[in-house]
Amino acid sequence: MPKSVLITKGEIPVWNKPSAKELSKIPKTYATEKISPREKIIHMHFFIGGCDWYVAEYDPKHQIFFGFAILGNDYQNAEWGYFDLTEMCTIDIDGVEIDRDLHFEPKKAMEVEKIRRAQGW
Repeated sequence: MPKSVLITKGEIPVWNKPSAKELSKIPKTYATEKISPREKIIHMHFFIGGCDWYVAEYDPKHQIFFGFAILGNDYQNAEWGYFDLTEMCTIDIDGVEIDRDLHFEPKKAMEVEKIRRAQGW
């Protein structure tokens, strides 16, 4: 069973955690709602095993992201939605935690191969 993690004052216990400065560059929640999914800029990518979370927006007060999630390599059920950073930080599989892709550069969702595949673009 995953251990509980209390996130306070911006502390994020994931590998390669984003800084407050990096998180501040992500548009606030709902800021991109008039932009089509294909055109949304994906700012960060988190992953573990066959799971990927792509970040388009961030709510710093509640530590919630909006973006695209692919869980268990299940492209058919992958979807746009909200994911809670605090909950993501409770994931611990035999000592392995969620990681952030340090090589990921911001790009349109339609330029992210896994999103394109899941959306059938």
